[in-house]
Amino acid sequence: GLVIDGRTLEHVLHGSLQNVFLELTEKCRAVVCCRATPLQKSVLVRLVRSKLKAMTLAVGDGANDVSMIQVADTGVGISGQEGMQAVMASDFAICQFRHLKKLLLVHGHWSYTRLSNMVLYFFYKNVAYVNLLFWYQFFCGFSGTSMTDYWILILFNLLFTSVPPIIYGVLEKDVSAEVLLQLPQLYMM
Repeated sequence: GLVIDGRTLEHVLHGSLQNVFLELTEKCRAVVCCRATPLQKSVLVRLVRSKLKAMTLAVGDGANDVSMIQVADTGVGISGQEGMQAVMASDFAICQFRHLKKLLLVHGHWSYTRLSNMVLYFFYKNVAYVNLLFWYQFFCGFSGTSMTDYWILILFNLLFTSVPPIIYGVLEKDVSAEVLLQLPQLYMM
């Protein structure tokens, strides 16, 4: 791991040491910046995000973390002693730092699985309907007429194909929460 203080961080962020710092951070499992100003926090997250092309997660518990949370791809605010500013600026809010493990390992895994399968489902659904319209054009001489009324198209998207995503989104849990917490290696997949 790497521990860096605010004064050293100032020289790294605005000096010629950016590339050396980024190479060093890529080799570390964890980087801890202590006594950093809110501007330094946001600049550091922006630097890692743009130069390393990494997805960033910022966790903060006070007003001094708001800019860092807003710059990151995903922001997590912890409600507590320092007020609710970080929670109001974040994507996700938790009440204690220990809940971050379940948020990432369990709910993050489930959300990723559900979203990726829903994208495939929507592609399949739209390909099926457009394919039906395409082949119908051979029978109507490519006149552009539709084989269905507009209300059927609306019902197809609204009613006929909305039930599977709702059920899947609510009930799908490919791996139980206990297994995901016991095997954090599954997060890498």
